[in-house]
Amino acid sequence: MAINLIRFEQHGRAQWGVIRNGQITPVPGDFPTTGDLIAGTSVKDLAALRGGEIPVADVTLLSPVTRNHQFICQGANYRQHMIESGMNPDAKKFNMIFRKASSCIAPADSPLIKPDHVRFLDYEIELGLIIKRAITAKTVVTEANLLDYVAGLVIVNDYSARDVQIPQMQFYKGKSYRTFGPVGPYLCLLEAGDAPLIKSLHLKLTVNGEVRQNDSTANLVFGPAETLTELSGVQDLFPGDLIATGTPSGCALSIPSPAKQRIFALLPESRKWRLFLAVQAKRPQYLKIGDVVEARIFGDAGGIDLGVQRNVVVKEQP
Repeated sequence: MAINLIRFEQHGRAQWGVIRNGQITPVPGDFPTTGDLIAGTSVKDLAALRGGEIPVADVTLLSPVTRNHQFICQGANYRQHMIESGMNPDAKKFNMIFRKASSCIAPADSPLIKPDHVRFLDYEIELGLIIKRAITAKTVVTEANLLDYVAGLVIVNDYSARDVQIPQMQFYKGKSYRTFGPVGPYLCLLEAGDAPLIKSLHLKLTVNGEVRQNDSTANLVFGPAETLTELSGVQDLFPGDLIATGTPSGCALSIPSPAKQRIFALLPESRKWRLFLAVQAKRPQYLKIGDVVEARIFGDAGGIDLGVQRNVVVKEQP
Protein backbone atom coordinates (compact mmCIF):
# COMPACT_ATOMS: atom_id res chain seq x y z
CA MET A 1 0.00 0.00 0.00
CA ALA A 2 1.19 3.56 -0.67
CA ILE A 3 2.96 5.31 2.19
CA ASN A 4 3.37 9.04 2.92
CA LEU A 5 6.75 10.55 3.74
CA ILE A 6 7.54 14.03 4.96
CA ARG A 7 10.82 15.96 4.84
CA PHE A 8 11.31 18.24 7.81
CA GLU A 9 13.81 20.20 9.84
CA GLN A 10 14.30 19.83 13.58
CA HIS A 11 17.17 21.16 15.69
CA GLY A 12 18.84 22.48 12.55
CA ARG A 13 18.88 19.11 10.78
CA ALA A 14 16.93 18.11 7.70
CA GLN A 15 15.56 14.57 7.80
CA TRP A 16 12.84 12.30 6.49
CA GLY A 17 9.98 10.61 8.27
CA VAL A 18 6.91 8.47 7.75
CA ILE A 19 3.80 10.54 8.54
CA ARG A 20 0.77 8.89 10.17
CA ASN A 21 -2.09 10.75 11.86
CA GLY A 22 -0.05 13.88 12.52
CA GLN A 23 2.91 11.93 13.97
CA ILE A 24 6.29 11.49 12.28
CA THR A 25 8.39 8.33 12.58
CA PRO A 26 11.94 9.38 11.64
CA VAL A 27 13.65 7.43 8.85
CA PRO A 28 17.08 6.23 10.01
CA GLY A 29 20.04 7.16 7.85
CA ASP A 30 21.21 10.23 5.99
CA PHE A 31 19.50 11.02 2.68
CA PRO A 32 20.47 14.55 1.55
CA THR A 33 18.39 14.47 -1.64
CA THR A 34 15.12 12.98 -2.81
CA GLY A 35 17.05 10.76 -5.22
CA ASP A 36 19.19 9.44 -2.36
CA LEU A 37 16.06 8.54 -0.39
CA ILE A 38 14.47 6.70 -3.30
CA ALA A 39 17.67 4.78 -4.04
CA GLY A 40 18.37 3.94 -0.40
CA THR A 41 14.98 2.83 0.94
CA SER A 42 12.03 0.61 0.08
CA VAL A 43 8.33 1.07 0.69
CA LYS A 44 8.23 -2.23 2.58
CA ASP A 45 10.96 -1.17 5.02
CA LEU A 46 9.49 2.30 5.50
CA ALA A 47 6.04 0.88 6.20
CA ALA A 48 7.53 -1.29 8.97
CA LEU A 49 9.07 1.67 10.81
CA ARG A 50 7.62 2.40 14.25
CA GLY A 51 8.69 4.29 17.36
CA GLY A 52 10.26 7.65 18.21
CA GLU A 53 7.23 9.58 16.97
CA ILE A 54 7.46 13.37 16.69
CA PRO A 55 4.34 15.59 16.47
CA VAL A 56 4.28 17.30 13.08
CA ALA A 57 3.49 20.57 14.89
CA ASP A 58 6.98 20.45 16.45
CA VAL A 59 8.94 20.54 13.18
CA THR A 60 9.52 22.86 10.23
CA LEU A 61 8.16 21.56 6.94
CA LEU A 62 10.53 21.21 3.95
CA SER A 63 9.82 20.35 0.34
CA PRO A 64 9.97 16.58 -0.29
CA VAL A 65 11.67 17.35 -3.61
CA THR A 66 15.16 18.77 -3.14
CA ARG A 67 16.41 21.54 -5.41
CA ASN A 68 19.09 19.47 -7.14
CA HIS A 69 16.40 17.77 -9.23
CA GLN A 70 14.87 18.73 -12.57
CA PHE A 71 11.45 20.43 -12.52
CA ILE A 72 9.64 19.54 -15.75
CA CYS A 73 6.06 20.58 -16.56
CA GLN A 74 3.25 19.69 -18.93
CA GLY A 75 0.95 22.40 -20.22
CA ALA A 76 -2.73 22.24 -21.22
CA ASN A 77 -3.12 18.58 -20.23
CA TYR A 78 -6.70 18.42 -18.86
CA ARG A 79 -9.59 18.20 -21.31
CA GLN A 80 -11.66 21.09 -19.97
CA HIS A 81 -8.60 23.31 -19.52
CA MET A 82 -7.72 22.75 -23.17
CA ILE A 83 -11.27 23.56 -24.24
CA GLU A 84 -11.34 26.80 -22.24
CA SER A 85 -7.97 27.66 -23.83
CA GLY A 86 -9.43 27.32 -27.33
CA MET A 87 -7.91 23.90 -28.12
CA ASN A 88 -9.46 20.59 -29.12
CA PRO A 89 -8.23 17.81 -26.78
CA ASP A 90 -9.24 15.13 -29.30
CA ALA A 91 -7.01 16.71 -31.95
CA LYS A 92 -3.95 17.23 -29.77
CA LYS A 93 -1.11 14.99 -30.94
CA PHE A 94 1.77 16.23 -28.80
CA ASN A 95 2.63 17.24 -25.27
CA MET A 96 3.45 20.83 -24.36
CA ILE A 97 6.62 20.56 -22.24
CA PHE A 98 8.50 23.32 -20.40
CA ARG A 99 10.71 23.77 -17.35
CA LYS A 100 10.57 25.66 -14.09
CA ALA A 101 13.73 26.69 -12.24
CA SER A 102 14.48 24.31 -9.39
CA SER A 103 15.15 27.36 -7.21
CA CYS A 104 11.40 28.07 -7.17
CA ILE A 105 10.75 24.85 -5.22
CA ALA A 106 9.40 25.70 -1.76
CA PRO A 107 7.74 23.96 1.20
CA ALA A 108 4.01 23.32 0.98
CA ASP A 109 3.21 25.90 3.66
CA SER A 110 5.56 28.65 2.48
CA PRO A 111 4.38 32.21 1.75
CA LEU A 112 3.91 32.97 -1.94
CA ILE A 113 5.98 36.07 -2.71
CA LYS A 114 4.32 38.32 -5.29
CA PRO A 115 6.97 40.35 -7.16
CA ASP A 116 6.15 44.07 -7.18
CA HIS A 117 6.08 44.27 -10.98
CA VAL A 118 3.71 41.28 -11.40
CA ARG A 119 0.06 42.29 -11.83
CA PHE A 120 -1.50 38.97 -12.83
CA LEU A 121 -0.43 36.21 -10.44
CA ASP A 122 -2.17 32.90 -11.14
CA TYR A 123 -2.49 29.48 -9.46
CA GLU A 124 -2.29 26.00 -11.02
CA ILE A 125 -2.78 22.86 -8.92
CA GLU A 126 -0.97 19.87 -10.45
CA LEU A 127 -0.18 16.24 -9.70
CA GLY A 128 3.58 15.73 -9.59
CA LEU A 129 5.34 12.47 -10.53
CA ILE A 130 8.66 11.58 -8.90
CA ILE A 131 11.06 9.56 -11.05
CA LYS A 132 12.22 6.23 -9.59
CA ARG A 133 15.14 5.22 -11.76
CA ALA A 134 17.34 6.72 -14.44
CA ILE A 135 15.98 6.87 -17.98
CA THR A 136 18.85 7.60 -20.36
CA ALA A 137 17.54 6.17 -23.63
CA LYS A 138 14.26 6.03 -25.51
CA THR A 139 11.99 3.81 -23.43
CA VAL A 140 8.48 2.48 -23.91
CA VAL A 141 6.59 3.05 -20.66
CA THR A 142 3.20 1.36 -20.31
CA GLU A 143 0.57 1.05 -17.62
CA ALA A 144 2.05 -2.36 -16.80
CA ASN A 145 5.60 -1.10 -16.13
CA LEU A 146 4.82 2.49 -15.05
CA LEU A 147 5.85 1.96 -11.43
CA ASP A 148 9.26 0.72 -12.56
CA TYR A 149 9.85 4.39 -13.45
CA VAL A 150 7.60 6.36 -11.08
CA ALA A 151 8.44 6.23 -7.37
CA GLY A 152 5.65 8.41 -6.03
CA LEU A 153 3.38 11.42 -6.14
CA VAL A 154 3.30 14.97 -4.75
CA ILE A 155 1.15 18.10 -4.96
CA VAL A 156 2.61 20.94 -7.03
CA ASN A 157 1.28 24.46 -7.47
CA ASP A 158 2.63 25.95 -10.70
CA TYR A 159 2.22 29.63 -9.80
CA SER A 160 2.55 31.87 -12.84
CA ALA A 161 3.09 35.57 -13.59
CA ARG A 162 0.81 35.77 -16.62
CA ASP A 163 1.89 39.30 -17.60
CA VAL A 164 5.43 37.94 -17.97
CA GLN A 165 4.69 34.47 -19.31
CA ILE A 166 2.26 35.41 -22.10
CA PRO A 167 3.32 38.80 -23.57
CA GLN A 168 7.03 37.96 -23.28
CA MET A 169 6.45 34.34 -24.42
CA GLN A 170 8.56 33.29 -21.43
CA PHE A 171 7.10 30.22 -19.71
CA TYR A 172 10.36 29.59 -17.84
CA LYS A 173 10.73 33.18 -16.67
CA GLY A 174 7.07 33.75 -15.86
CA LYS A 175 6.82 30.55 -13.79
CA SER A 176 10.20 30.44 -12.05
CA TYR A 177 10.18 33.27 -9.53
CA ARG A 178 11.26 32.19 -6.06
CA THR A 179 8.41 30.44 -4.13
CA PHE A 180 6.45 29.83 -7.39
CA GLY A 181 6.76 26.03 -7.01
CA PRO A 182 5.59 24.75 -3.62
CA VAL A 183 5.77 20.96 -3.40
CA GLY A 184 4.26 18.55 -0.87
CA PRO A 185 3.58 18.34 1.99
CA TYR A 186 3.76 14.58 1.44
CA LEU A 187 5.75 12.39 -0.88
CA CYS A 188 3.50 9.38 -1.43
CA LEU A 189 5.62 6.37 -2.38
CA LEU A 190 3.76 3.77 -4.43
CA GLU A 191 3.92 -0.01 -4.37
CA ALA A 192 3.38 -2.49 -7.18
CA GLY A 193 -0.31 -2.56 -8.00
CA ASP A 194 -0.92 1.10 -7.08
CA ALA A 195 -0.68 2.42 -10.66
CA PRO A 196 -4.47 2.35 -11.29
CA LEU A 197 -4.96 4.72 -8.34
CA ILE A 198 -3.21 7.50 -10.31
CA LYS A 199 -6.15 7.58 -12.74
CA SER A 200 -8.78 8.44 -10.13
CA LEU A 201 -7.31 11.21 -8.00
CA HIS A 202 -9.28 14.38 -7.19
CA LEU A 203 -7.63 17.79 -7.48
CA LYS A 204 -9.18 20.69 -5.57
CA LEU A 205 -7.90 24.25 -5.16
CA THR A 206 -9.53 27.06 -3.21
CA VAL A 207 -8.74 30.76 -2.83
CA ASN A 208 -10.00 32.25 0.44
CA GLY A 209 -12.26 29.21 0.75
CA GLU A 210 -13.82 29.58 -2.72
CA VAL A 211 -13.39 26.56 -5.01
CA ARG A 212 -11.54 27.60 -8.18
CA GLN A 213 -10.29 24.27 -9.56
CA ASN A 214 -11.96 20.88 -9.11
CA ASP A 215 -11.22 17.95 -11.43
CA SER A 216 -9.96 14.38 -11.67
CA THR A 217 -6.84 12.80 -13.14
CA ALA A 218 -9.27 10.70 -15.18
CA ASN A 219 -9.45 13.75 -17.45
CA LEU A 220 -5.73 13.96 -18.28
CA VAL A 221 -5.12 14.13 -22.02
CA PHE A 222 -1.65 12.55 -21.84
CA GLY A 223 -1.19 10.11 -18.98
CA PRO A 224 2.07 9.43 -17.13
CA ALA A 225 3.08 6.43 -19.28
CA GLU A 226 2.62 8.33 -22.56
CA THR A 227 4.46 11.35 -21.18
CA LEU A 228 7.45 9.37 -19.93
CA THR A 229 7.69 7.54 -23.24
CA GLU A 230 7.75 10.85 -25.11
CA LEU A 231 10.22 12.51 -22.75
CA SER A 232 12.57 9.52 -22.84
CA GLY A 233 13.13 10.18 -26.53
CA VAL A 234 14.31 13.72 -25.75
CA GLN A 235 16.17 13.88 -22.45
CA ASP A 236 17.62 11.99 -19.51
CA LEU A 237 15.65 11.64 -16.28
CA PHE A 238 17.02 10.66 -12.88
CA PRO A 239 15.68 9.43 -9.52
CA GLY A 240 13.99 12.30 -7.67
CA ASP A 241 13.25 14.40 -10.77
CA LEU A 242 9.80 16.03 -10.73
CA ILE A 243 7.24 16.08 -13.56
CA ALA A 244 4.17 18.27 -13.02
CA THR A 245 1.38 16.82 -15.15
CA GLY A 246 -0.70 19.91 -15.96
CA THR A 247 -3.54 21.85 -14.35
CA PRO A 248 -7.34 21.59 -14.64
CA SER A 249 -9.67 24.36 -15.75
CA GLY A 250 -10.45 27.28 -13.49
CA CYS A 251 -7.27 29.36 -13.58
CA ALA A 252 -7.51 33.15 -13.45
CA LEU A 253 -6.07 33.48 -16.96
CA SER A 254 -8.59 34.35 -19.67
CA ILE A 255 -7.67 33.07 -23.14
CA PRO A 256 -9.34 34.70 -26.19
CA SER A 257 -11.48 32.47 -28.39
CA PRO A 258 -9.80 30.99 -31.50
CA ALA A 259 -11.64 33.59 -33.64
CA LYS A 260 -10.37 36.48 -31.52
CA GLN A 261 -6.86 35.01 -31.54
CA ARG A 262 -6.89 35.11 -35.35
CA ILE A 263 -7.95 38.75 -35.25
CA PHE A 264 -5.34 39.63 -32.62
CA ALA A 265 -2.65 38.01 -34.78
CA LEU A 266 -3.26 40.69 -37.41
CA LEU A 267 -2.69 43.54 -34.99
CA PRO A 268 0.62 45.28 -34.27
CA GLU A 269 2.41 43.62 -31.34
CA SER A 270 2.00 46.59 -28.99
CA ARG A 271 -1.74 46.85 -29.69
CA LYS A 272 -2.27 43.09 -29.31
CA TRP A 273 -0.66 42.94 -25.88
CA ARG A 274 -2.40 46.09 -24.64
CA LEU A 275 -5.71 44.40 -25.41
CA PHE A 276 -4.61 41.17 -23.72
CA LEU A 277 -3.59 43.00 -20.55
CA ALA A 278 -6.82 45.01 -20.56
CA VAL A 279 -8.84 41.77 -20.60
CA GLN A 280 -6.80 40.29 -17.73
CA ALA A 281 -7.22 43.47 -15.67
CA LYS A 282 -10.96 42.76 -15.53
CA ARG A 283 -10.40 39.31 -13.99
CA PRO A 284 -10.90 39.44 -10.19
CA GLN A 285 -9.60 35.87 -9.89
CA TYR A 286 -5.94 36.91 -10.00
CA LEU A 287 -4.20 36.61 -6.64
CA LYS A 288 -3.76 39.60 -4.35
CA ILE A 289 -1.72 40.25 -1.24
CA GLY A 290 -3.31 38.41 1.70
CA ASP A 291 -5.11 35.76 -0.38
CA VAL A 292 -4.94 32.22 0.98
CA VAL A 293 -4.53 29.39 -1.55
CA GLU A 294 -5.17 25.80 -0.49
CA ALA A 295 -4.56 22.78 -2.70
CA ARG A 296 -5.49 19.12 -2.10
CA ILE A 297 -5.06 15.93 -4.10
CA PHE A 298 -6.70 12.79 -2.79
CA GLY A 299 -8.26 9.49 -3.80
CA ASP A 300 -11.33 7.67 -2.64
CA ALA A 301 -11.81 6.80 1.04
CA GLY A 302 -8.81 4.90 2.37
CA GLY A 303 -6.74 5.58 -0.73
CA ILE A 304 -4.08 8.14 -1.59
CA ASP A 305 -4.08 11.48 0.26
CA LEU A 306 -1.23 13.88 -0.55
CA GLY A 307 -2.08 16.34 2.23
CA VAL A 308 -2.89 20.05 1.96
CA GLN A 309 -0.80 22.91 0.63
CA ARG A 310 -1.51 26.32 2.12
CA ASN A 311 0.14 29.44 0.71
CA VAL A 312 -0.54 33.04 1.77
CA VAL A 313 0.28 35.69 -0.85
CA VAL A 314 2.74 38.22 0.56
CA LYS A 315 4.40 41.38 -0.71
CA GLU A 316 7.95 41.25 -2.05
CA GLN A 317 10.39 42.72 0.45
CA PRO A 318 12.85 45.36 -0.82
